[in-house]
Amino acid sequence: MAQCVTKIELSISCENLLDKDVGSKSDPLCVLLQNIGDDQWAELDRTERVKNCQKPEFSKKLFIDYYFEKVQKIKFGVYDIDNKSFDLNDDDYLGGTECSLGQIVSSKRLTRPLELKKGKPAGKGTIMISAAEIKDTRVVNLEIEARSLDKKDFLGKSDPFLEFYKQSDSGPWQLVYRSEVIKNNTNPCWRRFSVPLHTFCGGDFSKPIKVEFECIHPEKKQKKKKYKNSGIVIIKSCKIETEYSFLDYIMGGCQINFTVGIDFTGSNGDPKSPDSLHFISPNGINEYLIAIWSVGNVVQDYDTDKLFPAFGFGAQVPPNFQISHEFALNFNPNNPYCEGVQGIVDAYRQALPQIQLYGPTNFSPIINHVARFAAQAAQQRIAAQYFILLIITDGEITDLDETRQAIVSASKLPMSVIIVGVGNADFKAMEFLDGDNGVLRSLTNEPVARDIVQFVPFRQFKNAPQEALSQTVLAEVPKQLVSYYKMQGWAPVKLPEAKKE
Repeated sequence: MAQCVTKIELSISCENLLDKDVGSKSDPLCVLLQNIGDDQWAELDRTERVKNCQKPEFSKKLFIDYYFEKVQKIKFGVYDIDNKSFDLNDDDYLGGTECSLGQIVSSKRLTRPLELKKGKPAGKGTIMISAAEIKDTRVVNLEIEARSLDKKDFLGKSDPFLEFYKQSDSGPWQLVYRSEVIKNNTNPCWRRFSVPLHTFCGGDFSKPIKVEFECIHPEKKQKKKKYKNSGIVIIKSCKIETEYSFLDYIMGGCQINFTVGIDFTGSNGDPKSPDSLHFISPNGINEYLIAIWSVGNVVQDYDTDKLFPAFGFGAQVPPNFQISHEFALNFNPNNPYCEGVQGIVDAYRQALPQIQLYGPTNFSPIINHVARFAAQAAQQRIAAQYFILLIITDGEITDLDETRQAIVSASKLPMSVIIVGVGNADFKAMEFLDGDNGVLRSLTNEPVARDIVQFVPFRQFKNAPQEALSQTVLAEVPKQLVSYYKMQGWAPVKLPEAKKE
């Protein structure tokens, strides 16, 4: 199971509810349901009942776990409660609405008309939903050094590291933090580090911390009469600061821009043949289309205009049928944008019969293309835009060195690269590009500034639920987005609050 990014608190209010009671107004209650598959819904939470009110503002908040990497379909139902029964089947339905949780958190405040059923309005009734993250974002930032530590190595000094412990309520000490090792140094100064406040001290400011203390070696103290200590550890600074979360940036107005790059090299096979990875089966799908739908359906909730650039590479394209490693899927280089995920799918279907699959498999042109836009966004010096490039490919990379260079450069920009490998090829090069190995470097030996690549082979998800691919592919995006803005020291954009009418 995927780990939830955070827990969300939903605030609900309604206006112009239907009046179902004779001689008084309705007594509304709002229930939150989540789709569990096959059009089945499970109740997660419900508000209190508000008596005699057609414009309720419910005081009880509704709670839900939030996952970035999957579409969470939810439904709100408003009922007129006239009895003490928990069952809602005998209560009047005042209307409801369906949406995704992603639409709510990216809208800050979502307003929807209430419907008695699809296409049938519940009068002029509307529902307003706003989201807040349940969190303590404070962190403890520490800088620590030591002086005159014992020399422990025969041919060198010492290789010191530092461990922080706290005493739990039950008594035993728990490891809170372990520093890096500093080689051959008896006067180390460790890197500044952060620990969540609740991890460090449970949020209890009354807990003491030693800011300077002697390192005592018991055996040395016993043997040497003039023994003083084995060095001194000093906390140079200790600051409590706010650490922003993924939702802080999204709810602050950060847009996620989604771009797709599709591999049209000859190794995919003739699209007319059932053996081809580009062959569209009688049910209208192939692995490329599944990947586009799976990832796009999640990301589209975080882009207001829902215009997504889509490109192909490794094909001979009309009218001159020259090899191209970066052509607009709709054949309009001046406007490569597709309307929504369906637009990408339509452009892909229309492009297939018009191109000739060729090669080689070059990634760097399309990575550099998106990086240019990310670089322009970075010049704004605000957390306003982040870019996700989805590359779907069937084989090994031909321009691996150039791709390494492109990724190292892109790691300094507001950008992530997702690679989905279709078919049964050897994907060792893709696994190498995934920053988890920690060794990716440019041709000039420059390391990546941060991990921005996530590679997933499609074959692992052939028999898995449809949402499993997007959950795995997108699982690292929240961390990658936060790591970029934290690296830059940029706080979330503060948008003006919507005026209440």
